[in-house]
Amino acid sequence: MKHEARVVTATRDRKATARRLTHLDAQGRARMVDVSGKAVSERVAVATATVRMQPTTLRLIRSGRIAKGEVLAVARIAGVMAAKRTADLIPLCHPLPVEVASIDFTPRAGGRLEITATTKVTGKTGVEMEALAAASAAALTVYDMCKAVDRGMVITDLCLLEKRGGRSGTWRRGRA
Repeated sequence: MKHEARVVTATRDRKATARRLTHLDAQGRARMVDVSGKAVSERVAVATATVRMQPTTLRLIRSGRIAKGEVLAVARIAGVMAAKRTADLIPLCHPLPVEVASIDFTPRAGGRLEITATTKVTGKTGVEMEALAAASAAALTVYDMCKAVDRGMVITDLCLLEKRGGRSGTWRRGRA
């Protein structure tokens, strides 16, 4: 009887979780979310990541003196490519016809490079994962291209800053 109670509780817990986590069915199994009934709308997402490095490394990037080439140009292309191929990287992510994928870089004091990725689509589901994948790939590309001069680089603060569109409307990260 004790085991039976645990099974019932576990089943109930899975069903409750499935209602909250849309990528799980009532039995707790992974599934792709059905978006067929959703309205098409413009959807935008903005994500960021920061690469912390030695200030001299950032100076080398900015002056175009990294041996592997134009770091920011290559990182921008990597970010755009990642946004377009996100469904190949993230299980259960819907493939989307990304209409905009832009990557911007902002050098900051102390050897910090902020990366901002903006993605846009007209569709039935959001582009948050595409923006996050773009920021991630751009940051990883910066690391790859500069690791010969600075293996101590750290990629931090990958997060969604904003999403617009869809049933839930606009969401913005609060500033601390």
